[in-house]
Amino acid sequence: NRVDLTFDTSGNRSPAELIDEVESARRQEVPRFAAEIDEMSNATTGVLETVLRDPGHTYLPCQSAPFPLTLVPIVETGGHTTLEVYADPASVDADTARRFGQWVARVVNGLRDPSPRRRGVFGEAVAPLGAGVRAPVSGGRIEHLVARHAHERPDAVAVTHGRRTLTYGALDEQSIWAARGLHDRGVGPGDRVGICLDRSVDLVVMMLAVLRSGAAFVPMDVRHPPDRLVYTARDADVRLVVTELEIGGGWDGVPVVTPAELSVSASVPGDVDWAVGGDGAPAYVVYTSGSTGRPKGVVIPHRAVPALMASTATEFAPTPGDTWSMFHSPAFDFSVWEIWGALSSGGRLVIVPYWISRSPVEFHTVLADEHVTVLSQTPSAFVHLAAADRDLEPLSALRLVVFGGETLDPRVVLPWLDRYPESRCRLVNMFGTTETTVHVTAHTVTRRDGLTGTPTVGDPLPGWEVVVADENGHPLPPGVAGEIYVGGAGVALGYLHRPGLTAGRFVAAPGGARWYRTGDRGRIRDDGRLEHLGRLDSQVQIRGFRVELGEVRSVLLDDPVVAAAAVVPSGRPEDPAGIAIDAYVVAAGSATETETETVAAIRERVARFLPEHMVPRTITVVDALPLTLNGKLDVTRLPAPVPRSVSHTAVEPQDGPLAEVGTAQTLTDIWESVLGVPVSLDDNLFELGGNSLCAIKADGMMRRLGLPALPMRELYRHPSIRGICGTLARLYPPRPDT
Repeated sequence: NRVDLTFDTSGNRSPAELIDEVESARRQEVPRFAAEIDEMSNATTGVLETVLRDPGHTYLPCQSAPFPLTLVPIVETGGHTTLEVYADPASVDADTARRFGQWVARVVNGLRDPSPRRRGVFGEAVAPLGAGVRAPVSGGRIEHLVARHAHERPDAVAVTHGRRTLTYGALDEQSIWAARGLHDRGVGPGDRVGICLDRSVDLVVMMLAVLRSGAAFVPMDVRHPPDRLVYTARDADVRLVVTELEIGGGWDGVPVVTPAELSVSASVPGDVDWAVGGDGAPAYVVYTSGSTGRPKGVVIPHRAVPALMASTATEFAPTPGDTWSMFHSPAFDFSVWEIWGALSSGGRLVIVPYWISRSPVEFHTVLADEHVTVLSQTPSAFVHLAAADRDLEPLSALRLVVFGGETLDPRVVLPWLDRYPESRCRLVNMFGTTETTVHVTAHTVTRRDGLTGTPTVGDPLPGWEVVVADENGHPLPPGVAGEIYVGGAGVALGYLHRPGLTAGRFVAAPGGARWYRTGDRGRIRDDGRLEHLGRLDSQVQIRGFRVELGEVRSVLLDDPVVAAAAVVPSGRPEDPAGIAIDAYVVAAGSATETETETVAAIRERVARFLPEHMVPRTITVVDALPLTLNGKLDVTRLPAPVPRSVSHTAVEPQDGPLAEVGTAQTLTDIWESVLGVPVSLDDNLFELGGNSLCAIKADGMMRRLGLPALPMRELYRHPSIRGICGTLARLYPPRPDT
């Protein structure tokens, strides 16, 4: 039986007084267990008295260590006390045992201190990783990084998108004209401007133009649901939105302008005063998933981006001869590293169209044709690219692959290292968050890492600092897991319009600095490097995006037909591409539809508010949510998720040569394997729980079975087995007999 008693150990009280207090509490609070406690208490009190009251007696509790780690206090003549540590070498190594003993001694000495003081996370006990490592000379505003190259190398190509290219000189000039157009519409320092453009040259021009105007840009993904886009624009209180996207119902009163309209209507650029503020001003606001049910904006200052680029300049040695790919959504902060990493170093940025980014084979072709040297990937995307690479010609120009956005299992890189030796292509695993400007640490991934599977994310970048703390904010020694705190050059200004949330997550440190509580779990290794061990809260990582399960649940509960809801992650951690969300709902008493109709209606509404990666893979209707004795959700008692009901229509024969190889049946087998549910001829594969990563998996299986390539855009236009067969028949018509 366990009884928790709390005692005040502060003040200058003797060990005898503490022992008396323990005995008194025992007698008063736990009389039911008096007999059992008497026996234990007598033994425990005897040990304490021996160690603390009788310096002349040596206490030897055992001849050999009975536990993996055993501590024995020894009181020598004269009162000096030592702590002997016995460790089972099979369980605890000698260095860990030694450090543990030192920390126990420190705690005991702290109790004996007559004037103890509380030490927070920034006390002297544990120095943060990276402390004392000065940041490289950096600072300034982001647009200055580009202007320097426009002045020195105006004819060098800055951005490539398909057949369209833009030199540094042209990029600089076009951004100035667009900035003048923004100025004419009242945009100035302190404002925010929404940018909702597809991946394009115009996207980069507009980002640079907003920065030149003194405002901060708010990037939005054109493929997010309209309701989410409108919410973001209103929550960010943007002055206007630069977009070519037409939304039914409009942007809720927010002014809208196209890139062409900005440039055509702009007055003479020379009339503008470009003294737009210092490097501490906001540069951009990226919206991330929020636990309250709505996304929250993270405000990043200008100085953080040049600091990030300066901190990696020596390590990664970017040059004007490098070609970087922009693979990620502009609403995902990994793109900050891709865009400004290329342009700050004078390199060339190759913009990868969305549909090509969804097809590993087509993406591989772009990497080869454009001679990309620096590639950034989430582990989810890299797994599929590496699989496609095995059947294609090696990428001869690639020298650096940067992983970020989600946890990397280093075992997945082993096949890649077979084709690309470490001396030819360097793999770097980086940990970071949106609130700390993309990246915080860096670790070169080796074959040894792949064989051991160690989740190391390395050392802090110069100018960044990391500490691991317990739930009270106290620093933890190496080897002990806790929450990761990040300080230094990349810490955000806070959450937009969220002072309470900002105060709770951005904490003060001595000297006026601010540190960010990441909510990530980690520990410091013996060699001083950081290990990332997942999340401490309900956040999950899906395709590089951090998703608050609370936001998904909140959207479900907003539906009038849902009385209660629970959201849980599914998939295996070692397969980041397979991580998804399963939802369970209790239908409201007013619901009159069948269960199938209810699920379809709920899914349709959810898709109007959440981006694709946040839409639950399955929605299961239950009579009630199982609860623990404490009234919390009992995840272990949730039933297996129920996929969307399907009609088991027999696969019909197809016209043309595709029927000869049983294409329809083969495709059915492939998609049933990917989705794990029965698939009929006319089922919408995305309504069965499919997503872009499922499509990539299916595409890879099709190629291995010798089927023709299926453009990803066509799959989204015709997302059924019948539709795929029709598309293949249209794209690959039978050859005429000769």
